[in-house]
Amino acid sequence: MTAPKKKAQVSVYLDPDVMKALSAYAARREQSMSLVAEAAIASFLSPDADERREAAIAKRLDQQDRRLARLERDVSIGVETLALFIRFWLNTTPPLPEPAAKAARAQAGARYDNFIATLGRRLNEGPKLRQEIPDDVSEPSAGGSSES
Repeated sequence: MTAPKKKAQVSVYLDPDVMKALSAYAARREQSMSLVAEAAIASFLSPDADERREAAIAKRLDQQDRRLARLERDVSIGVETLALFIRFWLNTTPPLPEPAAKAARAQAGARYDNFIATLGRRLNEGPKLRQEIPDDVSEPSAGGSSES
């Protein structure tokens, strides 16, 4: 029988931050620093290391792509909601006579503050509008729309 190969000893110089991270990682895993360093070096030198890194990067890019798509959807919902409200408001609100307009302007600040407080509560506590709208909203059937 042949005796198992003895491991070779290597001396390396590590940056203090790298040494601290290695020590902390080994302690969390309850493994020796030597074992952790050996596994890291073996992983770095393995022929499939590049493929694993590429797969990890591709996974992260896919996650970023999905997040960006959700962000685009949310912004689109916000823009369309605002445009629809403005169109509705302009079509249904007649101009006020001058004495009533002055009174409305006087109340505008308090109403705006109330709106901001309500918006803040909704953003903090939910539910969010985007959660109320299904992802697969289909177009309304022809003739079924009542938009102006």
